[in-house]
Amino acid sequence: MNNSSTNSSHEWIISRLADVLQSRHPKHSGDTDTSYVARLLTKGQDSILKKIGEESTELVMASKDGQPEAVVAEMADLWFHCLVLLTHHGLRPEAVMAELERREGVSGIAEKAARSHAKEKP
Repeated sequence: MNNSSTNSSHEWIISRLADVLQSRHPKHSGDTDTSYVARLLTKGQDSILKKIGEESTELVMASKDGQPEAVVAEMADLWFHCLVLLTHHGLRPEAVMAELERREGVSGIAEKAARSHAKEKP
C-alpha cells in the first residue's frame, strides 16, 4: 500500500489536535462545563496519567484479543490522552516528533545505551 497520499493528509493532524487541546486549556478560556479536555486539565496530572493507564490497558487487551479495529481505536484514545499530558506540561507534539527524527536510523540498542550512559554522568 502506498502511504504517500495518506501521509500528506494525516501529517498535521497531531499538530492541529494539539492546537485544539491548547485552546481548551482553562488558562486559555477552556470551559470545564463543556470541554472534557478542560475538565481533565483542571483535575491535573494524576487524572491525566490515570486515563493514560486505562487507555494503555485497553490497547493491550484489544491487541491480545486480536481485534485490529479496536487496536486502532484504543491507540487513538491513548495518543489523545498523551497529547493532553503534553498540553499539561506546556509541550508540543513537534518536540516528540523531533526526538523521533533524531533517533531515526539509530539502532534502538545503541540509542538506549547512549541514554543510560548519559544518566550515569554527574
